[in-house]
Amino acid sequence: MTSKTEIGKTGEKEAVAHLKAKGYTILFTNYRNSRREIDIIAKYEETIIFVEVKKRKNATYGSPESFVSLAQKKRICKAAEHFMRMEDWFGEIRFDIISIENKEIVHFEDAF
Repeated sequence: MTSKTEIGKTGEKEAVAHLKAKGYTILFTNYRNSRREIDIIAKYEETIIFVEVKKRKNATYGSPESFVSLAQKKRICKAAEHFMRMEDWFGEIRFDIISIENKEIVHFEDAF
């Protein structure tokens, strides 16, 4: 049986490969600030993208992207604010979700 952690790590690796194939530069994975985490921080052209990855074996309980709660979005935004302060970034930003179910990857740009 595969643990949630193993499924999540596999999903993050798949998401990184997906983003790289689309021409994104990966800046950080598992960026942490206090108790907050951003799965992937990438750059595409002149935009920094903060990516939340959700992977599920199946959609029995709903689509993977539906599991990004309002509280989680707030934590991601706070971690992004910290990142921008630390990196002195004042350019464009975006928040994306990458949803993975089985081997199907759906990239929701500007998700929140």
